[in-house]
Amino acid sequence: MNEHPALAGAAPGRLSVPKIGILVAACVALLLLYWSTAASMVAVWNSSETFAHGYAIVPISLWLIWRRREVFGRIPAVPYWPALAVLALCGAGWLLARAGEVQVVMQYAFVAMFPVVALAVLGRRLAGALAFPLLFLLFAVPFGEVFVQPLINFTADFTIAMVRATGIPVLRNGTMFELPTGNWSVVEACSGVRYLISSITLGCLYAYLSYRSTTRRALFIGLSIVVPIVANGLRAYMIVMIGHMSGMELATGVDHLIYGWLFFGLVMFIMFWIGSYWREDDAAPAAAAVAGRPAGALAARPITGVAIAALLVAALWPALGVVSDKASYNPAPVRLDGARLASTPSGEAAWKPEFLAPDAALGGRYTAAGAPIHLNVLYYRNQGPGKRLISSVNRVDNRDAKFQQVGSSGRLEEIGGRKLALRETRVKGPDGNYLVWHWTWVDGQFIANDYLGKLRQAQAKLMMHGDDGAALMVATPVGEQADTARAALRTFLAANLAPLQATLEAAREH
Repeated sequence: MNEHPALAGAAPGRLSVPKIGILVAACVALLLLYWSTAASMVAVWNSSETFAHGYAIVPISLWLIWRRREVFGRIPAVPYWPALAVLALCGAGWLLARAGEVQVVMQYAFVAMFPVVALAVLGRRLAGALAFPLLFLLFAVPFGEVFVQPLINFTADFTIAMVRATGIPVLRNGTMFELPTGNWSVVEACSGVRYLISSITLGCLYAYLSYRSTTRRALFIGLSIVVPIVANGLRAYMIVMIGHMSGMELATGVDHLIYGWLFFGLVMFIMFWIGSYWREDDAAPAAAAVAGRPAGALAARPITGVAIAALLVAALWPALGVVSDKASYNPAPVRLDGARLASTPSGEAAWKPEFLAPDAALGGRYTAAGAPIHLNVLYYRNQGPGKRLISSVNRVDNRDAKFQQVGSSGRLEEIGGRKLALRETRVKGPDGNYLVWHWTWVDGQFIANDYLGKLRQAQAKLMMHGDDGAALMVATPVGEQADTARAALRTFLAANLAPLQATLEAAREH
């Protein structure tokens, strides 16, 4: 009996070493093509304890694939060429996010390329059998900071409601509140985002390993989302009560963080312990491989072809990114001419935001409607990882100067006969509260929504308009009557909004 030439040298029931080498080489090449994006993920793992678990994701994914290694013996690897279209979409998303300096989207697009390449090389059946281990790689992306503020608000609402239900009077100011025994504030460390991210990651892994039913898996994953949010609210309430009952002697320093992790660990243990009662045995092995051909056996040539094609598709987008960078780069220094403003400054602004260093800044202390107005304009050009107009690290408040945000909402104001969308934020400082109006200027347009601002920036850069943009902020002290502060800001902007826009346009043209 003659041996089929395509199967010569291939051991039945497993992929041959050359074919595994092709898969590994494709992944390594993908990593090299997008090395800067991979390095940005590692930098976040190093700098933030919230995302330090990222180091464990790839080893866990490889271990999960190893646990399912029998699928290579019963499912043949058949290249799936349509996956290249999905890979192109990932690359286009990466390029768009790169132009808009949206790091987390770049990272997701990059990591998503690995399961898509596996789909192209292994085929729908074999890659489908390894879907969870491959998609688990997405947990390596340091994502979750967008939930910090909503979690802070929920924790503050929950804690204050529970304290009041206990019968203790509470005076609230945004996310800060006062009890008869002392003052409390729900800050980023109290948001519970670390608990939430850890719980979701472990919950998904536990659900995959313990259950076969999609319903049970979805239910447990849902619990892994809800439980840590509620548990963090209970944790905050318990800490406040411990501090209150002890006369602010306990749970007011680092010890409350220790209490928090102990409580979270106990809650997670109980959740997984209860979940163990739903455990399902592993499903029975699937039927044997396709008759007439050993499972996993495939000529190296088709795999090599689809792997090379995948890398060519993946390499297109970094090349386009380089072309876009060169075409939109502007080496000219930024100059902001404050003489265009209708108002004259009387000194430096007492309030300043906490932003990444801009290319140029304009600001000062002005007067409008009898109230002091603090102006800050921050201009950015040739943006990159260390210099972004729109970034999660940019804050309207300034923690180093002891300014803290206590509330924020969107507003639509009519200034000089035009509608201006902006964000209104209350900031508590060492000398009182401030009302801050802030928005961005991107590609010649005023924008209040950061997501729209990012899209506008990406569009401008890809169309070779450059990535110039600016953050505009005006602030004034605010007391009980916020409308008085708003009237002062309107008066200032009515006289200076058009000159500010002209100043920005002039800076862009040079």
